[in-house]
Amino acid sequence: MKKTILSLLGVGLLFATQTSANAQTLINGAGSTFDYPAFTKWFEAYGKIDSNVRFNYQSIGSGGGQKQLLNQTVEFGASDAPMTDEALSKSPGKILHIPVVAGGEAVAYNLPGNPKLKLDADALANMYLGNITKWNDPKIAALNPGIDLPNLPVVVVHRSDGSGTTFIFCDYLCRVSPVWADTIGKGTSVKWPAGLGGKGNEGVAGQVEQLPGAIGYVELAYAVENKMTYAEMKNAAGNFVSCTLETVSAALATAKVPDDFRFSMVNAPGDNSYPIAGASWVLVYQHPKNHDHARKLVAFLKWAVTDGQKLSPQLGYAPLPDNVVQRELKLLDTIKY
Repeated sequence: MKKTILSLLGVGLLFATQTSANAQTLINGAGSTFDYPAFTKWFEAYGKIDSNVRFNYQSIGSGGGQKQLLNQTVEFGASDAPMTDEALSKSPGKILHIPVVAGGEAVAYNLPGNPKLKLDADALANMYLGNITKWNDPKIAALNPGIDLPNLPVVVVHRSDGSGTTFIFCDYLCRVSPVWADTIGKGTSVKWPAGLGGKGNEGVAGQVEQLPGAIGYVELAYAVENKMTYAEMKNAAGNFVSCTLETVSAALATAKVPDDFRFSMVNAPGDNSYPIAGASWVLVYQHPKNHDHARKLVAFLKWAVTDGQKLSPQLGYAPLPDNVVQRELKLLDTIKY
């Protein structure tokens, strides 16, 4: 796997905008690798607006971000899975969910010649359940007439860490596969019936790139950055659509967003909606301990959900709808500092 900015997640993300760190406010965050491409650009761009703040973001997965926020070792978490009622009940204070991006998960694979394949929910679920073990299986062949599929073992790759990307993927499979819903379920971590694990989106992408016959789910930016081949997926309307900015935006447009902003957009209705898509949230305390840091963080988040959204399309994320943004701004005004 080529060395890119997306392969440097293990060392975290630190943006300084002045030579004198002593004059700056350092804000610590941790969590989603799904968000990492957005944060990379946002922190850099925001440094030109406020040179007195810098961000230290550790891209450790959504589960880790939630845990560190609950332990109060960071000032914000980032997660592609909304926190459960049980997790929120253990929090030392009220936690707010601030949607910052919406993106799609590409189903990438490594086959000889990398033909452009079509997959549906039944085929994908059975591959991850371990029931489809060869790429020339009749279920896959029926979806791809005229393509010479290899007699190659299917190697499914999944996340090994607590992952919001996994949550979105399993949320989708639960919606479309009763067997998956009954036996595996959804969460940032599940008991996988088959396959190999990779740490972070970059870990899954690396495994898929290296292993012939591999298939894995990765946030679109990682698939594009690494020039991976990924499938067209059959959506709820019965159409095969590719994971693109336009098809993720179509899915987002159908989302019903409640007052607490915890929502799902998988298997969305609509002719052009991509089915494996989801939002990602910044998680913050409504009554933070450090008021000076909170003031800086709120200012950044207000910028991220407004002007920052203008950078989203070039990164493969769908910009948030204006009506959602306006509601978020009101929610951010409730943070007390």
